[in-house]
Amino acid sequence: IRDVAVTGVQTCALPILVKCPNLQKLQDDSKLSDITKTVAINYTTYYECAVKNDAWIEWYQIQKHIYESVK
Repeated sequence: IRDVAVTGVQTCALPILVKCPNLQKLQDDSKLSDITKTVAINYTTYYECAVKNDAWIEWYQIQKHIYESVK
């Protein structure tokens, strides 16, 4: 993406890749309400991580296509 206000400067909306957080674990004596809460939290954590990973894959493929088109 070129910044129209500044000549020759390239800006990028590159997603920041960080290690996905560990999922929560259950205790041996967990109640059903604890299990439900943990599953919901882990699903959200996993989904957010998957979205970030997909953004990186898309960004990489676009950059690869650009690189290959100019070499």
